[in-house]
Amino acid sequence: MARSYGPYFDPEYETLSIRINPPRVSVDNASSKDCTLVKVDSINKPGILLEVVQILTDLDLVITKAYISSDGGWFMDVFHVTDQHGNKVTDSNTIGHIEKALGPEGYTSGILKTRPGRKVGESSVGDYTTIELIGRDRPGLLSEISAVLANLHFNVAAAEVWTHNRRIACVLYINDNCSSLDEDEESRLCVMEEQLNNILRGREDDESGAHATLSVGSTHVDRRLHQMFVADRDYEGGCLEMEIEYPPNSKPDVRIESCVEKGYSVVSVSCKDRPKLMFDIVCTLTDMQYAVFHATISSAGPSASQEYFIRHMDGCTLESEAEKERVVKCIEAAIRRRISDGFSLELCAKDRVGLLSEVTRVLRENGLSVTRAGVTTIGEKAKNVFYIRDASGKPVEMKTIERLHEEIGQTMMLNVKKGPTSAKVPETGGLAKTSFFFGGLLEKFLT
Repeated sequence: MARSYGPYFDPEYETLSIRINPPRVSVDNASSKDCTLVKVDSINKPGILLEVVQILTDLDLVITKAYISSDGGWFMDVFHVTDQHGNKVTDSNTIGHIEKALGPEGYTSGILKTRPGRKVGESSVGDYTTIELIGRDRPGLLSEISAVLANLHFNVAAAEVWTHNRRIACVLYINDNCSSLDEDEESRLCVMEEQLNNILRGREDDESGAHATLSVGSTHVDRRLHQMFVADRDYEGGCLEMEIEYPPNSKPDVRIESCVEKGYSVVSVSCKDRPKLMFDIVCTLTDMQYAVFHATISSAGPSASQEYFIRHMDGCTLESEAEKERVVKCIEAAIRRRISDGFSLELCAKDRVGLLSEVTRVLRENGLSVTRAGVTTIGEKAKNVFYIRDASGKPVEMKTIERLHEEIGQTMMLNVKKGPTSAKVPETGGLAKTSFFFGGLLEKFLT
């Protein structure tokens, strides 16, 4: 019998160029009195800008300025970053993580591809099962979802919930609180999936793609939420007349022009500044198969200005008006998905099955809708953040906030924060001067 031989590919070949020319990373606290400079020089590759921005934003760092250049085969970036309080990054663990994740060890060991704590889409992460849900949003929906999980004795250990344009997307990490056999757990998972699908479809069949799935694969959690919304075509604005009325100064201005002499399309974004703005825009461009060759990012007070010189992965610029319009709409939607003006509730309590169901039930009974939420667990302590509006999408009245504090504040630590358009909130007990960011917390939970 004749033998056939296929080509041999050395598994070390993929990282050969990186080992020959390892990336150089420096964290500089001497050059600027106001911020820390993170400088990255490395071989260019598709998606590298998103990976670097992801590392920085997952550490809850704020990018105030950035200069990007990746023409040819080399990637050279400078990021001006601060912590959430506007201070330089001085924590040795944070600096060490940046140098490790963006340096040679991060590239060759796959840290950028498999960063712990910000992954979703696996049917299990350790002892946790991941659920993805998307459908038409309505008042009380998160309460109904969490009630199903509590009734089946599943505990929500971590979750991210976004809403936009009357649609909702959720990624939830759950674990089994029962000591029953594996066969029973599998059966309850099937029942859970069926019940969640029924809830998402509502009283009438939702023909717009509502579904709940036990997910497969691995993707950064924020990136996955953006992908779910884009697949759901939330950017088309079919329900825009029903959407929350955002303040005029939060409306993003996105424009696309041509740089003919250099062969680029130039995407210019002006909007109200906020954390993770650069991540959301770069994530959108990357998933739409556009490469960023140059970029300038700047924040001046409450406003942000970002400019990207891009081409499609096939080397073409944006030629048709239809393509330009789609990119503009997708970027505008990516920016608005994370806008949460109004009140936010930060809660801290001992973790238990049904905690999320209990809190969301109280919110629903007080006529409130959750526009965005983050849930995480560290040890025996659950820390949750809820951004709320009333059922009609209007700001919450102060008497409702006071009633919430009476109902919830007796059994758990509660902190109420206001957005820029909200009335003054009286300081509450517990976590009144404390804030927490679920990016970093979710990392600790899964590490």
